[in-house]
Amino acid sequence: MTLAALRATPLFADLPPDALERLAAGAEPMSLRAGEFLINEGDQADDMFVVVSGELDVTKRSGSSDIPLARVGPGAIQGELAALERGRRMASVQAVTDTQVLRIPYAAVRDLLSAGPDAALGIIRTVIGRLRGMEATLRQREKLAGLGTLAAGLAHELNNPAAAIRRSVEALDEAIAVRDALHPPHALTLLHPAAPAALDGLARADAVDEISDLVGDGEMAASLVDAGWSADELRGALGGMDAEATRDAAAWLAASAKVETLIGEVRMAGDRISEIVGAVKSYAYLDQAPIQRIDVRKGLDDTLVILRHKLKAGIEVTRDYEPDLPEIEAWGSELNQVWTNLIDNAADAMDGKGGISIHAARFDADEVRVSICDTGPGIPPDVASKIFEPFFTTKPPGIGSGLGLHISHQVVVRHGGRIDLETEPGRTCFIVTLPTTLPKNAIGAPRET
Repeated sequence: MTLAALRATPLFADLPPDALERLAAGAEPMSLRAGEFLINEGDQADDMFVVVSGELDVTKRSGSSDIPLARVGPGAIQGELAALERGRRMASVQAVTDTQVLRIPYAAVRDLLSAGPDAALGIIRTVIGRLRGMEATLRQREKLAGLGTLAAGLAHELNNPAAAIRRSVEALDEAIAVRDALHPPHALTLLHPAAPAALDGLARADAVDEISDLVGDGEMAASLVDAGWSADELRGALGGMDAEATRDAAAWLAASAKVETLIGEVRMAGDRISEIVGAVKSYAYLDQAPIQRIDVRKGLDDTLVILRHKLKAGIEVTRDYEPDLPEIEAWGSELNQVWTNLIDNAADAMDGKGGISIHAARFDADEVRVSICDTGPGIPPDVASKIFEPFFTTKPPGIGSGLGLHISHQVVVRHGGRIDLETEPGRTCFIVTLPTTLPKNAIGAPRET
């Protein structure tokens, strides 16, 4: 049965009889019940499998969901890529129906590759096709994940000023009602305090005590001090009034001050929302040409706004931008994705606590260099050598697709630039060098006429 099953597999159909027999001798039949896993993502690989009968689903973990990559049946090869490099499984394979497979250990795979060029080329074609299909699927997923990150950041950032507006409006309604219930002299309604002075704690306490002696209420006095009233200004405004009239007039001034303060809070929260919306529009380059002259400093700042919810807990960000940095020709939204990947990875590497430094400067007459460094643990040499490879990730299954840095590398190369890594314990820097003008052979770059 084993020999017949291998001969029926397209990959092995043209193998010489002796090579096929050696392969069959090393193969081990296995049975799976529906629902059982043949391969678990993240496990160490040392063999590959040939499906004899039944169907299996191939999935990759992303967050809390499994992304379907393929459904395979008789004649399909599974696990060949990880088996060839003896690495970690990049996807899971689960039986949909009762299934029969052949397990081919690494030694037999190695023997197969030495059997001749046809077998080796067949496996290479299978691997390349598998990688292309997986990358296409996961690239789309990566875009959706990027939108999810953007949406989560926006929801968090917009919620705070929106909640502030809601609280201020509720308090404003009450403050206006309190003020309108008071009836001060008409002349008093035309008076306004000087601009609030910057008082330290002790000076403010003294000012509150002085005005409290004048109006007879500590809370009212604090509101008047915060609004900018001084004791001398109040004496001038309230001069000639008896004690009851002074208290009523001071209450109206304090209520008016509270109304002004709440209006100011609403204005500030509205400005914050406008800032966030403006940053998002700039980040995505909405309503703008795909290729244009851009300021990388603006892109970095917009990215920090988008990621602010993730960075502000325990991460200190420092920026050092060269004042006369030249603009560069670029696909702005693609470069912003690069900054997002690098800054997001830096935050993850530090587990939410540490420092990120961003430096942007002219590197050469026609190049700009951006360095994004973190104070994380560093990247070991064996990992650093693979950091830009597709599907390579040190994160557990479902946390990272292994495409973020690969895509970032491709974007930078598409711009005619390069991305380098410098790392040591306690410091990791990704250094992106970009030309000020897109190379003429860049796909989609403007052509001379």
